[in-house]
Amino acid sequence: MSAGFYYGVEVFLNGLMAGVMYSLVALGFVLIFKASGVFNYAQGVMALFAAMTLVGLQNGQVPFAHLINAIFGTHVKEFGWHMPTFLAILLSVGVMILFAFLVERYVLKHLVNQEPIILFMATIGLAYFMEGFGDLMWGSEIKKLDVGIPQGGNVWIEENTAFLGGEEFYGFYIDSLDIVAAIVAILLVASLVLFSQYTKTGRALRAVADDHQAALSVGISLRTIWVIVWSIAGFVALVAGIMWGSKSGVQFSLSLIALKALPVLMLGGFTSIPGAIIGGLIIGVGEKMFEFLIGAPFLGGATENWFAYVLALLFLVFRPQGLFGEKIIERV
Repeated sequence: MSAGFYYGVEVFLNGLMAGVMYSLVALGFVLIFKASGVFNYAQGVMALFAAMTLVGLQNGQVPFAHLINAIFGTHVKEFGWHMPTFLAILLSVGVMILFAFLVERYVLKHLVNQEPIILFMATIGLAYFMEGFGDLMWGSEIKKLDVGIPQGGNVWIEENTAFLGGEEFYGFYIDSLDIVAAIVAILLVASLVLFSQYTKTGRALRAVADDHQAALSVGISLRTIWVIVWSIAGFVALVAGIMWGSKSGVQFSLSLIALKALPVLMLGGFTSIPGAIIGGLIIGVGEKMFEFLIGAPFLGGATENWFAYVLALLFLVFRPQGLFGEKIIERV
């Protein structure tokens, strides 16, 4: 095989890795939509806020330091110590669970059995609130996130594939961070599927999504279910924030990764956890291969910016429920 063929294979593999990163964000959307029928616009900001909290705890940063300094004329910034990564992750999970309690108590509690558009608008307000609150709490500067995940090209893969394409090929370049993300995504999806399908709480989540009032009538606590599902979504947001933050730094543009999750959801289906992964892989591979085979040679490049949305549009026309989504039939 020629070197060009193996470069194509490398693009394909990197597309799979990129798709996994998209899927990690899409998972949070699926979880909340599956349990409440609400599209959570704030999921991308949740990933940003979780990553900012983790970095702040790691670095011993004083929360609301800018506000404290402005009010009292002080110059505090850090406590002077660094927290171990594992402990910082545990505390960040605790913060996201606390966030779930607060969202349920002060937002969702008052919107039981409301129209989905009302709940959607509430998540838009929540997203902007969290973005401003995160800025006030941890500052808006770009932060480096390091949790010990290796980064850069995987040397072992590169050395053991260099012989494939002759002298013009130097081996597959695959980022070690992407490999770790793929392993984490597989474990996360397997755990969520088992939880959703084979636990009493998982079945209760699906019941709440179907009908709030019916779920309440059979003794299912809607408030408890919403706290659970938002806590899980917060944990997934933390995982996504760690992976994306380690890759590109923790900055406010991180919240925009939610936009790349939208085509993933349209392909995989808003109610399917495995669909989020499959949709992500299709989008990741599709945009990389389209750029490699057609975009760069014939269209001047930059097709990755719009390919996913065009593909999602085609799915909306011909299969609006996605590959694995539930087809909804309403009888009138």
